[in-house]
Amino acid sequence: MAADVLVVGGGLGGVAAALAALRAGRTVVLTEEYDWLGGQLTSQAVPPDEHTWVEQFGVTASYRALRDGIRDYYRRYYPLTDAARRWTHLNPGAGGVSRLCHEPAVAKAVLEAMLQPYRGSGRLTVLQPWKATAAETDGDRVTAVTGRYREGGETTITARYVLDATETGELLPLTGTEYVTGFESQDDTGEPSAPATAQPGNMQAVSVCFAVDHVDGDHTIDRPDAYGFWRAYTPPFWGGPLLSWRSPHPRTLEISERSFTPNPDDDPLRVLADQRVNPGDANLWTFRRIAARNLFTPGAYASDISLVNWPMIDYFESPVIDVPDAAEHLSRARELSMSVLYWLQTEAPRPDGGTGFPGLRLRGDVTGTGGAGWDGSGGGLAQAPYIRESRRILADYTVVEQDLSHAVRGDKGSVAYPDSVGVGMYRIDLHPSTGGDTYIDVPSSPFQIPLGALLPRRVENLLPAAKNLGTTHITNGCYRLHPVEWNIGEAAGALAAYCLDVRTTPAPSGPTLPCWPPSSPA
Repeated sequence: MAADVLVVGGGLGGVAAALAALRAGRTVVLTEEYDWLGGQLTSQAVPPDEHTWVEQFGVTASYRALRDGIRDYYRRYYPLTDAARRWTHLNPGAGGVSRLCHEPAVAKAVLEAMLQPYRGSGRLTVLQPWKATAAETDGDRVTAVTGRYREGGETTITARYVLDATETGELLPLTGTEYVTGFESQDDTGEPSAPATAQPGNMQAVSVCFAVDHVDGDHTIDRPDAYGFWRAYTPPFWGGPLLSWRSPHPRTLEISERSFTPNPDDDPLRVLADQRVNPGDANLWTFRRIAARNLFTPGAYASDISLVNWPMIDYFESPVIDVPDAAEHLSRARELSMSVLYWLQTEAPRPDGGTGFPGLRLRGDVTGTGGAGWDGSGGGLAQAPYIRESRRILADYTVVEQDLSHAVRGDKGSVAYPDSVGVGMYRIDLHPSTGGDTYIDVPSSPFQIPLGALLPRRVENLLPAAKNLGTTHITNGCYRLHPVEWNIGEAAGALAAYCLDVRTTPAPSGPTLPCWPPSSPA
């Protein structure tokens, strides 16, 4: 199979990259490991983490079209109340984490609709579920990528540009592209929050999310085999057992206690999802709620639906990148999530003094096909683990903490890059990590995406299109969020198309090089 551009990984960055290249008239092969396109927004079941000004500015036009499309889908097909239908900034879940909390399947439908015209025209081919297994190179160029389908069979794709939009930067080791992982040292980066010595195995926690509602009856799952271990697990910085309502406050690190009240009789129209004012996680039920029953006609929803992506499901026992037992640790992360569910159903303290919420029901239908993953596991959890931190290219330019930290930059704002290709905004937000670190949460300024961060130092036709660009462990904490990942992918797709149009190759810190092969038509 051949195309102008191969995009490996169908998450938000991958879809945005494919759309950008397609809009520029290029042929694209897009691959995805899981059953749903959309990555953290769909198969990983993470409601969008976005900045305060997202409704006014600070996102690309195509990302805004995605957001508008999700709202239009609800207005067209869902039994909303009249007030909800009139709500300009409709938030179907009225979750506190985002101004647009919604069911993952709706985002999947809208993403598919955005891609469908190019599928129909024959310029887009989607291989799914398909996982890259090998790559061929010729000097400093990638010439082909081979992968296998989940049910068997291999396909090799040749392309003039190859974009790595996978969640873990899978193509980097396969192609021999130089990369880093984990924590860089302060000597390397000069970052105030960096350690004295590099820690390549120190990476942010992964999480396996899941959706629940709360209805009549006893929906308690079987006791997980690993429940005893996780019930007793007490991280040294946690202030008590991991399975509790108590955990460190990400910004102050003070031990704080959260509440949990399923189906509060709140007015979802009055929810203010603005993390500058309120982190939104005081009541974990409404923190990442993705369906607020009071926004729908009476009886349409028997319960709210809440998405569990809470501190207690963070798995920081080991990294899952560049370790021989990655599959075992991903399995343990799933065991942790099932143990959290069982704890919620049986032992979690209730406001009335009792324990357990047996009415909590696991909603594998909401996360898709019962949560089946690549290896058939999942059992009602999200299809894919939420990977916060990827392998990252050794880039022509690496974004560092002092480029955008408010403590460093102050009123000057973030560094303005002369080669900016995008914008973003989020706090530098790092979850507990596999090196034993607690939260790192640093105020930041609105920032730009420099083109140099998309350019590997050596390989000429492979571009990062997700969280694998030239950031550090620290700045990954604000470049990993939904609208920024989309912008990274869109910029990478547009860059590949541009280079094909003008017969150049992006060259780090120097003049462009002739297109490869030189005889190829633009």
